Amino acid sequence: MNTFADLGLSDKILRAVTDKGYEIPSPIQAQAIPPVLEGRDVLAAAQTGTGKTAGFTLPILHKLSENPSRNNRRVVRSLVMTPTRELAAQIKANIDEYGSHLDFKSLVVFGGVGINPQINKLRAGVDMLVATPGRLLDLCQQRACDLSNVEILVLDEADRMLDMGFINDIKKVMNYIPKKRQTLLFSATFSKEIKTIAKQFLTNPVTVEVAAQNTTAERVEQRAYRCDQSTKADLAIHLIKQGEWNQVLIFTKTKHGANRLSERIDKAGITSSAIHGNKSQGARERALQGFKNNSVRVLVATDIAARGLDIAHLPHVINYELPNVPSDYVHRIGRTGRAGKSGEALSLVCNNERAFLKDIEKLISKKIPLLTEDGFAPDLWPDRMPSTSEVQREDAERKKQNRQQRGPRSPRGGGGRGQGGGKPSSSGGRGGNNRSSTRRRRS
Repeated sequence: MNTFADLGLSDKILRAVTDKGYEIPSPIQAQAIPPVLEGRDVLAAAQTGTGKTAGFTLPILHKLSENPSRNNRRVVRSLVMTPTRELAAQIKANIDEYGSHLDFKSLVVFGGVGINPQINKLRAGVDMLVATPGRLLDLCQQRACDLSNVEILVLDEADRMLDMGFINDIKKVMNYIPKKRQTLLFSATFSKEIKTIAKQFLTNPVTVEVAAQNTTAERVEQRAYRCDQSTKADLAIHLIKQGEWNQVLIFTKTKHGANRLSERIDKAGITSSAIHGNKSQGARERALQGFKNNSVRVLVATDIAARGLDIAHLPHVINYELPNVPSDYVHRIGRTGRAGKSGEALSLVCNNERAFLKDIEKLISKKIPLLTEDGFAPDLWPDRMPSTSEVQREDAERKKQNRQQRGPRSPRGGGGRGQGGGKPSSSGGRGGNNRSSTRRRRS
């Protein structure tokens, strides 16, 4: 396949692709689009930034536009489920761009915003729906969303949806969708869990894998810096200033950590915003827009909030804290080095994270250069490296001590906001009929 025209897409879709400036399909697009057009189920593995969204959006738009619904009624004929608001919004934007020359309506629904406007738009008629699982299930249970006409189902970022605990919501949504359908499952990796749900939801799928499992982007330069935990913020600020970097995405493990670091960076004279699940949708969108237009130099994010961020050329990623799960490192640095551009991924490593670095190197089959920046040599870096299990035990003990110091939570304070950024339930607790509110907060 040399061009998009070779894939058999309609002229109107090809015109939209040309409008975007695309000529040659990426490997995932070249391999996934033909079987989707043929009506086959597809199980695809590809890294972030490889063009997965167009890999399923283009052929779905072609199929739906070439075969209009009966009686010209707008009903949900294609459903895309994805884990986060940001990714859902980005997919919706891509659908609108690729379907710009078609008589086509799409809608995105997710938690953290009012549900009534979404219900009204569904009633007005929609051809293609993009949704996070929790909000979608709420809509289905309220009988506000009819999925009985779905012909094509997409499970995007399926591995992350499993990590976020959406599997039960997904299974419940399946009860509202016809069993006779075409199903496409896209994931960063083919883990055992992904293969298990593929057997449940897909029928004789075509398997597409465009890169070796868990490999990192070839164009991303990776290196790590030794330091103490107490000097990480100063080291990050030093590296940003020294390199005169204008667009930096920094990953932290926690929402509170993201807030604290963003404040430190701001005080150092570098414009910064934090993005995580406790932020309202409006605040997240403003932070992302500021980052894209360069009015915000640094975006500090948790892993989940960063999923779906679509930034054309992100030059720098900093792992302020290494992830406990090595594959998360692959997801993180996949935010840079996209669409043929080069990128740089730095990791700040304290003594207790050395085992995590070793696990990452084992996963990606590559040694990451470990450097010491002048003035930031660690005081705590003994010859013996603590094991992963030792670090995890220390983390567990520290969390236990923190809980004991805080004391028991009050009944009204038990239901903190989750990754979805929705409003706390009026009942506040975990029991009773609070389930729907919990799900909305999460998605």
